[in-house]
Amino acid sequence: MEMIYEGKTKDVYKLEDGNYLLKFKDDLTGEAGVFDPGANSVALSIDGAGKAGLRLSKFFFEKLEEKEIPTHYIEADIEKATMTVKSAEVFGEGLEVICRYRAVGSFLGRYGKYVEEGEQLDAYVEVTLKDDERGDPLINKDALAMLDILSKDEYKELKMLTKNIAAVVKEELKKKGIELYDIKFEFGRVGADKEIALIDEISGSNMRAYKDGEYIEPLVLSKIMLEEE
Repeated sequence: MEMIYEGKTKDVYKLEDGNYLLKFKDDLTGEAGVFDPGANSVALSIDGAGKAGLRLSKFFFEKLEEKEIPTHYIEADIEKATMTVKSAEVFGEGLEVICRYRAVGSFLGRYGKYVEEGEQLDAYVEVTLKDDERGDPLINKDALAMLDILSKDEYKELKMLTKNIAAVVKEELKKKGIELYDIKFEFGRVGADKEIALIDEISGSNMRAYKDGEYIEPLVLSKIMLEEE
């Protein structure tokens, strides 16, 4: 295997058959030692976090497969903390797409003059550029098209997929009495037809989830969601 990318929470290897292998780490993003899914740097490392994230990703990717929602997922090896995925072409140098159900995090920081903390949002979708140096700036559909990162039609599809996938995650969490506040996704073009598909992961490390008004840490979320699996 050839390592082609060393990330904050995963390393990426190219396989001989053209697929890729994601190696999940125990590192989590945040600030000052506190986990934050929207942060740009690693703040802490928790033993078992990588496998917990992979188990939850496997759970959700297989749910999406049942619903015929396109992803890059092929299979996962929990013991090795690896996930095999299809090759994907990212948009530009990478986008992050956030679906928000509650006013928290950076949304509250930007718009706190107009919204109360925790106020309900209607599956509000935001897109940011993956650019640590510039703090992952927000970008709208006109700028995405103007910069030739993706077309306006692709943006519509991206937004629809984001809402559909977030709704699936939200419903699964609800079965365990958990409320999804927000979640972050990544997408790419997969296959010869360049189909837009979900890539990366779906785990506690890229969402904020609460139970009875209390925030649930990523490892705890994985345990609650998979305790009967």
